[in-house]
Amino acid sequence: MHQQTLEKLHALRLTPMADAFKAQLDHPDLAAMPFDERFALLVDIQHTASLNTALEQRLRRAGMRQSACLENLDLRTPRGIDRGMIQALASGQWIRQHLNILLIGPAGVGKSWISCALGNRAARDGYGVLYKRLSRLLDELALARLQGRQGRMLATIARTRVLILDDWAMVKMTAEQRRDLMEVIDDRQGRASTIIATQIPVDRWHDQIGDPTYADAILDRIVHNAHRIEMRGESMRRQNAVSDQPVDENK
Repeated sequence: MHQQTLEKLHALRLTPMADAFKAQLDHPDLAAMPFDERFALLVDIQHTASLNTALEQRLRRAGMRQSACLENLDLRTPRGIDRGMIQALASGQWIRQHLNILLIGPAGVGKSWISCALGNRAARDGYGVLYKRLSRLLDELALARLQGRQGRMLATIARTRVLILDDWAMVKMTAEQRRDLMEVIDDRQGRASTIIATQIPVDRWHDQIGDPTYADAILDRIVHNAHRIEMRGESMRRQNAVSDQPVDENK
């Protein structure tokens, strides 16, 4: 009978529960526990495994550039990062309020890392996340248009609770790119949150977008309901490279 139960659990794709049940059978001391306690243990193990699997799937779909988490954020290096702001963002309230985050600063100060860390926290809180470099997203939308599936792609992006757009406005946009970006941003306004990481200051976004009408509309939907983090300092990559150099004891 036990073997039949194990086979049924596997058929139902409850492998963690099946493994835990088999472990209970192999330990007589657990068999002495009341049935409801043993059953609760099995349910807890299956529930935890299901949550972990769902998180792994969200992180895989997110495609984030770096494996980062807020718990490992370096707050000692002066980069213009406010500890209170990070703690507030870690709560996820900005996602529930459909607010945005702007990470602006020179190359190498950790904008992409922090955006991925925020995305990681959002995924752990159960939200769908998608990471894209803006240029790549616009290229993918152009290709989707040619293949007749741009509508489905835009709908998928619109449903994603946290969209991370890295390397924002690094080059001037074409008319087609402006239209596509407007579609993405407009679909998300008041419904989802967007993280933007860029070296380009906000006052130069108009020039990079190109058309003043589109630029006004896009900025109005992003900037005025966003937490802005202005970062500064030297490149963390350069600092890490220097710290990894071997020390010459003769100097």
